[in-house]
Amino acid sequence: ITISREYGAGGHSIATRVAQELGVEVYDKDIIRNTVKESGLDAGIVEHEEEEISRADAFLRMITPAAYVDRREAIHEIERKVILMLAGKGPCVIIGRCADAILDEANVDSLNVFVYADVLHRAVRVGELLDTKNPSEIQKAMKRTDAARRNHYNRFTGMEYGKQEGYQLSIDSATLGTEKSVELIMECMRMWCDVRGTHPLSTLENSGS
Repeated sequence: ITISREYGAGGHSIATRVAQELGVEVYDKDIIRNTVKESGLDAGIVEHEEEEISRADAFLRMITPAAYVDRREAIHEIERKVILMLAGKGPCVIIGRCADAILDEANVDSLNVFVYADVLHRAVRVGELLDTKNPSEIQKAMKRTDAARRNHYNRFTGMEYGKQEGYQLSIDSATLGTEKSVELIMECMRMWCDVRGTHPLSTLENSGS
């Protein structure tokens, strides 16, 4: 399952709960980056993409072929390989990082979900995440993060971020809340598997999950 989300829509919490229900791993951008670091590729990839590019500059120049002149493309290529490696380990939940498009291009079956919410709901959550009640600070953070995710996705997939045609399921988390969103994803996944004739949940269901 891949979960893309608007900033503050609660996609991370929903993804974590879905993974818990299934008893599978959940991978977000931090775990993906940690995997990259553990592989020995680079210890400079950390919290913000702009900082990562700067810190990883010398390293990327050494490992990246001439075709990858753009450092952002080099980082995306590393992440693509990591995502495919993680997906190859078995059923999992992957958050963001163009995972839906990456898996589709590699012919790996995935249920792709997009989580969104109204601006007010998101603003409250972002304020909690940033530990601030400053409207200007919250608005700037939402605008900056949403734009970064949209631009990154559009650039590296050639598709439009958040457009419903790209996902099997789009969820309004403000209306449904976390628990109902999780239930809907689980039910959609079961139906999706039945339609495709695949049953990745069989062992989980047998264990009572």
